[in-house]
Amino acid sequence: MNIIEISSENRNETDIFTLVSERDLYHYYEPDHGIFIAESPKVIERALDAGYEPLSLMMSRKDITGEAKEIVSRCGNIPLYTGDDEEITALTGFKLIRGAICALRRRKLPAVEEICRGARRIAVLEDVVNPANMGSIFRSAAALDMDAVLLTKGCTDPLYRRSSRVSMGTVFQVPWTFIGAAESGYTKQIHDLGFSTAAMALRDDSVDIDDEALNSEEKLAVIMGTEGEGLRDSTIEACGYTVKIPMSHGVDSLNVAAASAVAFWQLGRKKG
Repeated sequence: MNIIEISSENRNETDIFTLVSERDLYHYYEPDHGIFIAESPKVIERALDAGYEPLSLMMSRKDITGEAKEIVSRCGNIPLYTGDDEEITALTGFKLIRGAICALRRRKLPAVEEICRGARRIAVLEDVVNPANMGSIFRSAAALDMDAVLLTKGCTDPLYRRSSRVSMGTVFQVPWTFIGAAESGYTKQIHDLGFSTAAMALRDDSVDIDDEALNSEEKLAVIMGTEGEGLRDSTIEACGYTVKIPMSHGVDSLNVAAASAVAFWQLGRKKG
């Protein structure tokens, strides 16, 4: 193990964990692919399982032979920066979740056609910008039978630290890629791949989420919109179904992450 005690002499080497923004990490090796930060042993483990290349680690001394020891053993001779808990918290500005963060190299994203090949149920997210919501949606997609996730260009990046942490690393298990801008008419590409489309929207001209025809579709894309505003009208009009989750007690809507869990549970498995 290449263990390096954090000191004033090597602080510039740890900037990717502390000072460089996630947007700048995305472009770190431009024109090659950039870097992302994974936090917690479980998330790092799933990133490694998915084949992402680790570049460096940071963790407290006690975790090197503790909860993160399996991660350390899998990362070879990359730099492992360490110190006590208080020192690392002061350096990063936050308390590490379960003691470890890892910088990993990004990979080229697959084409839409590639991740949709053989898929029967996919989730499509239009301009979802909150990293915690993104992570929660991926966790529900993994648990509730979504084969892939497509994102419009206005979405937050699933590999941002908070998104991947909230997802419990499922962003490395569910195939995903970007499909285009929300205003680009991306639903045509989904239709051309043989999917029926269901827009989740608060509209009166909707079908019930347990509609028999909807649930029996051979290939279905469940499309969900940004926090607050929801889907664009043009997206809803382009979809074959508009679907609304029934509400009670005067509640008019669910958070997009909560709505995704309901929708994926009902629509994730072909019925009939």
